Amino acid sequence: MLRHASNAQPRRGLRGSLRRLCDATRTPMGWLARLAPRGPAPRQIRARAWLATRSLALVVMLAAAHGASAERIKDLASIQGVRGNPLIGYGLVVGLDGSGDQTTQTPFTVQSVLNMLTQLGVNLPPGTNLQLKNVAAVIVTGSLPAFAKPGQAIDLTVSSMGNAKSLRGGTLLMTPLKGADGQVYAIGQGNVLVGGVGAEGAGSRVTVNHLSVGRIPGGALVERAVASHIGDAAHVYIELNATDFSTTQRVVDAINGIFPDTAAALDGRVVRVRAPGDVSDRVGFIARLESLEITPAAAMAKVIVNARTGSVVLNRSVQIEACAVAHGNLSVVVTTEPLVSQPNAFARGRTVQTERAQIEITAERGGLNMMKGAALADVVKALNAIGATPQDLLAILQAMKAAGALRAELEII
Repeated sequence: MLRHASNAQPRRGLRGSLRRLCDATRTPMGWLARLAPRGPAPRQIRARAWLATRSLALVVMLAAAHGASAERIKDLASIQGVRGNPLIGYGLVVGLDGSGDQTTQTPFTVQSVLNMLTQLGVNLPPGTNLQLKNVAAVIVTGSLPAFAKPGQAIDLTVSSMGNAKSLRGGTLLMTPLKGADGQVYAIGQGNVLVGGVGAEGAGSRVTVNHLSVGRIPGGALVERAVASHIGDAAHVYIELNATDFSTTQRVVDAINGIFPDTAAALDGRVVRVRAPGDVSDRVGFIARLESLEITPAAAMAKVIVNARTGSVVLNRSVQIEACAVAHGNLSVVVTTEPLVSQPNAFARGRTVQTERAQIEITAERGGLNMMKGAALADVVKALNAIGATPQDLLAILQAMKAAGALRAELEII
């Protein structure tokens, strides 16, 4: 009996450890519990199985924690000098089904059509009044990717700049796309794809999605390349997407762990890395840098408040110190009732219309609620306990920040 009791005790402890491990790592208990020893077995075999199970459980926990938090450097930063360049152009979309610009209200559309016809060898008599319904003046935008070469295709966005009702079914005519320096870098042309539909008749109109903006996938061909330089003669520079000294230092440590004494932080955002001088070797070197995984530092506690829409967003670092909040809605209702003053039949007065205003003020009772939260779930639960709407939270969060109870940066956009 004593041997049986001593053998059963480790199994209960092992089962409890497995269950706590599964709850912490969100791992199904079924497959992990099958690793535990069952049935009668010698004491040494059970001890070895217990050690093997705990070792495997530790590996699972470390792997889960590593996979959940590690991110690649390419997801957190970019290489200095590797960026796109915006392009813009002015053009005409033709072939519309009567949904183009009204030429009497958009004279630039008529002028553009006349200039285009003149360039194509078509001369119209002076003073010709064109009444066009299937042409729309548009602004064409796109982005020239880094290292783009002549002949490569890029996507375009076409936006109406007149009073066209829809660009659906239209075709963009040849449009030069210029950069910030005024040089032409691409030529765009193609059929406009609009993700919407509209119909009207008998004074009624139905519109689904936006009809005055469309896309042309691969609608422009690059005509001129932009020289891109990756770093200087001896270094490349990694720029983090957000300034964070802790994350920057972790990037430096990760790079130096693979390539010793090659990386150094210049500030809270830029890391200088000594790179090979050969272009081919440098490309492979950067590829290895981007694939390195690091664990970013916890973001600064921040609360984002959109005063226009009432949206409130909190990150997981937000904490609330102990404070008491009393919240109750105050509503003011003003009603106006018209009154008519009628004189007697034989009186010499006149009928006068007056108004009587009635003001009603209602204040809801708001109890005093104790709030405190060290985790995001506790903060959300505490804010929900007072029953405040998103609009009410704007005032509550500002008051908590002024009182020093909100341990976060409050940003209003």
